[in-house]
Amino acid sequence: MLDYAGLEALAAVLREGSFDRAARKLHVTPSAISQRIKLLEERLGQVLVMRGAPCTGTEAGRRLCLHVEQVALLENELRRNNPELVPEGQVARPTLKLAVNADSLNSWFVDAMAAFTQEGNELLDISIDDQDHTAKRIKEGEVMAAVTASSSHITGCNIWPLANMQYVAAASPAFIARYFGAQGINAQTLSQAPVLTYDRKDAMQDKWLHQQGVSARHAPPRHWVPSAHAFVRACEAGVAWGMHPTVLIREHLANGSLVELLPGSGIPVPLYWAHARNAQTGLERLTQCVINAAQAWLEPIDPKP
Repeated sequence: MLDYAGLEALAAVLREGSFDRAARKLHVTPSAISQRIKLLEERLGQVLVMRGAPCTGTEAGRRLCLHVEQVALLENELRRNNPELVPEGQVARPTLKLAVNADSLNSWFVDAMAAFTQEGNELLDISIDDQDHTAKRIKEGEVMAAVTASSSHITGCNIWPLANMQYVAAASPAFIARYFGAQGINAQTLSQAPVLTYDRKDAMQDKWLHQQGVSARHAPPRHWVPSAHAFVRACEAGVAWGMHPTVLIREHLANGSLVELLPGSGIPVPLYWAHARNAQTGLERLTQCVINAAQAWLEPIDPKP
């Protein structure tokens, strides 16, 4: 049987990032936390925590931490449905680790959060990652559920289709006049016009450029702006062009502060909700909140032919 005192200490260290903060969270001394984790590592015969600033978990450590969170979720569900079996105060509020892409978090996902938190006591620990990479976070045991662009099978997970997030290439009228006015928008002018990219995982601009015949060899000059709000503002201010989800720039397109470069050339990105299968019962309500919010904001996923 697993040592749950040790697992609780492990989860606290990985969540808080240090032994001192974990000790304060659990109301014990740092040496007690260290001793619990040392005993757990000796019992399991492997390292679970990479000591540093912050402390991080090995793959085994992350998976054990996820197990602790799933147990907390199940105990919380038991208390909710059978309060006479688990009195109030004897079960800690569970924290659900999720991975969500920035554009979803800045639009429809907040509605899912609001609906979920209004009906329960669970806490959310959300990390931002590109939708093409969030599935990896589940595989590696870093999160319990994620918004992902992957519809393929993920071991140990259930996957639910959500909706399409439509992306369009857009820039300010002044930027378009400056870089495309004389020769129009084509592969040659696109290779010269500065482009905005969110981070090193963001391949949306390159995907659109490839569709327009611009090869990686002739990639345009690039700015990096890792902020959804600043990304829109920078394009609106004429710094560069970029790919934007239409849910975030409808008003800008309507008032003309942003203009689509090539109307009809948008890229639909189908989004899915994936969660650990053994946590399905505890995540049913969150899953429904996520599905409802996505379908209210976004376009339906086209059925496969």
